[in-house]
Amino acid sequence: MPTIAVLGTFDTKGPEHAFVAEAIRRAGLATLLIDVGSLSAPTIKPDIAADDVAAAADEPNHRVLLARRDRGESVTFMGRAAAKLVARLAEEGKIHGIVSLGGGGGTAIATTAMRALPIGFPKLMVSTLASGQTAPYVGTSDLTMMPAIVDVSGVNRVSRAIFENAAGAIVGMVNAAEARRQSPAAAKPVIVASMFGNTTACVTEAKKLIEAAGYEVLVFAATGSGGRAMEALIASGLVAGVLDITTTEWADELVGGVLNAGPERLDAAAKAGIPAIIAPGCLDMVNFGERASVPAKFAGRTFYQHNPQVTLMRTTPAECAELGRILAEKVNRYTAPVTVLIPRQAISVISAPGQPFHDPAADAALFTALRTHLRPGIPVIEHDVTINDPIFARACAETLLRQMP
Repeated sequence: MPTIAVLGTFDTKGPEHAFVAEAIRRAGLATLLIDVGSLSAPTIKPDIAADDVAAAADEPNHRVLLARRDRGESVTFMGRAAAKLVARLAEEGKIHGIVSLGGGGGTAIATTAMRALPIGFPKLMVSTLASGQTAPYVGTSDLTMMPAIVDVSGVNRVSRAIFENAAGAIVGMVNAAEARRQSPAAAKPVIVASMFGNTTACVTEAKKLIEAAGYEVLVFAATGSGGRAMEALIASGLVAGVLDITTTEWADELVGGVLNAGPERLDAAAKAGIPAIIAPGCLDMVNFGERASVPAKFAGRTFYQHNPQVTLMRTTPAECAELGRILAEKVNRYTAPVTVLIPRQAISVISAPGQPFHDPAADAALFTALRTHLRPGIPVIEHDVTINDPIFARACAETLLRQMP
């Protein structure tokens, strides 16, 4: 029988969590009550006590920390501890979904734990903060946040409806996940691909060829959040290979654009040890919002108005040389088969001959730096075509397929 973890601060919100747990059990699923409170004794009996959660953090001084009874410190620590605990329980197959209720502290603890769980693992947070800025709580995970409407403070005519709906929602999510695991589609290995509007034709053609070979291809928009989500999925262990054609987010990270994915972009595949294809797709552009939003320090640069809300700035030869070095150093850490593919004529639609970002000197600086800084043994395949030419798309797909186990 699937088991749902009901995680919460039982020193203050125990009865509310007990209500949700009972509703889950009435629906035919088991529950595991996990107490992450730290300031006083629990109001209900948990299956996993707060002391056991704290011990899961494996931090020698945790008792000293909790003894200070500093609420901020305690919340942060119990979030770390709960994350380690639930990740282990999920990996061992002891929990199949997770739900929590809370205000600010409870939401911080529970969502920290939920973000440690794989994408696709059912996770639901009923929170007083769910109607505001949720990015710090959700991150790159797929956790669902449900507005609590009233404070999580007892069971009343409003909260009863919310809590019962939450129980029904997490039960439905877990049942759907169980059915999904039994589906024949779940047996297909997963390939992830990065794509931008300027590389759509390439990725679409490559995706078609890879899927014809029996893989499922998940495409992520290289928009900062998309790159972070792709990295998170790779890190989850669900991915068999990477088609990283559109590494443009590194241009924004280096130069200061708005679609950066952070300095860890391209790290997950190295740590996961899975085959990868790397291409310098759209490293010719840095993204900003409307034209007026471009910092004054970039006056005199080459721009292209993609639409009224998006302004693109051409990367310079110096920036391209640095981007080539960065990509090479990232790829040098890969342990599984990896190949770098270079389309010599253009790395985006608008850098092709006759287009506004055509700059042979900048492209040459990028390609030279890539080749120069790659460690010996990493293949570099160059084609005298644009990135969206079917020849290049086929080369990317076929090379990745040859590298797969």
